[in-house]
Amino acid sequence: MRPTTLEDFLGQEHLLGPGRALGELIRRGDVGSCIFWGPPGSGKTTLARLVANYTDRHFEPFSAVTEGVGRVREIIGQAEERLKYEGRGTILFCDEIHRFNRAQQDAFLPWVENGIITLIGATTENPSFELTAPLLSRCRVFVFEPLKDEHVRLVIERAIAKSGNETREAGDVLAKEATEALVTYAQGDARRALNGLEAVLNHVANVSRFSFPVSRETVVEVLERPLPVYDKSGEQHFNLISALHKAVRGSDVEGSLYWLARMLAGGEDPLYIARRLVRIAAEDVGLADPRAMAVALGAKDAYHFLGSPEGELAVAEAVVYLATAPKSNRVYTAFAQAMDAAAAHPAAAVPLHIRNAPTPLMEELGYGAGYKYAHAFEHAYVPQEYLPEVLRGASWYQPTDSGFEKTIGERMAFWQKLKERIARETGNEKRET
Repeated sequence: MRPTTLEDFLGQEHLLGPGRALGELIRRGDVGSCIFWGPPGSGKTTLARLVANYTDRHFEPFSAVTEGVGRVREIIGQAEERLKYEGRGTILFCDEIHRFNRAQQDAFLPWVENGIITLIGATTENPSFELTAPLLSRCRVFVFEPLKDEHVRLVIERAIAKSGNETREAGDVLAKEATEALVTYAQGDARRALNGLEAVLNHVANVSRFSFPVSRETVVEVLERPLPVYDKSGEQHFNLISALHKAVRGSDVEGSLYWLARMLAGGEDPLYIARRLVRIAAEDVGLADPRAMAVALGAKDAYHFLGSPEGELAVAEAVVYLATAPKSNRVYTAFAQAMDAAAAHPAAAVPLHIRNAPTPLMEELGYGAGYKYAHAFEHAYVPQEYLPEVLRGASWYQPTDSGFEKTIGERMAFWQKLKERIARETGNEKRET
């Protein structure tokens, strides 16, 4: 079922469309070593074969799952002979290249460097995490995307036409709703679509007196529910939690709930999500709504108490609360600035008047001298310096006008006015004396 021309290749228009880099390189026959990074069934292997056809090079498939460096050396030797006596290059297609460790990946380097082979590596994992820097520096990385529904639909229609059903239209074999169920099952994966189609047609072939077209119910019965695309330890994990965090930060309730549901459906630990919600409450909601922290912690405790699936509702409630809460990251940024100040001035002395004086010697040295006990003054406030000399006048925390932070801002403004009033009164008293 693989296409044999670029015109028949489906998807990846961002790489192969008119004027796009990879498509132009293939048509010119000028493709160097590269890495194809994308999800399963997006066409990585098929396109690598097309590259070999368009560039008139020998195609040598290789799997990092089942073969090792010893086999690579054999292929390299054959490639050298082929180039020397036939003048023909070799494309070494390494599927699942991320399965190789660092030393095994480095074994490719000299042969890629001297042009004996053109390496095309295929991976479903992020190359920046899984591949070595020397290998990446010698290869261009092309990112594949999942196939769109219309592409998967066309894959199914072509397969029906090529599988002994030439006398029937696709709609005569699969009802429209059945095709859509198969498209949904595929989740952008052409291989999954073809495997699913094969399973459905094999099933109906063994059912006596079965009448076409195949119904949606039959497809669902044969294929059952597809598992979500999710990897709890890989890039999908980080992509989805990032999407959840940003949707909550952006006050998008539907987006927040969708990414939460995707992670839970993929088998993510709800307590991991609950921990991230506590972080979101601190970082993105902050003091605009101090109750957000209590809600997030309450969701964590509720899940601990109830477990799945009942406790997941508490996590969902926390997601909705955080998404709809007023937002402020002013404490987050103020604390970051304070950390920078602490790093820049790690040995700044504590002012004498706010030091503790537990011994007579320390009292004699002036520890605690001049300290003013705030509760002894009106409004439990008295102006005095609490920062080291080098940081006097710093102003890191600037509350917003959102939610409870507006009240905090009003309190800070009140203390500032009180400070200015006391300064004026103290100045007047000094002038009178």
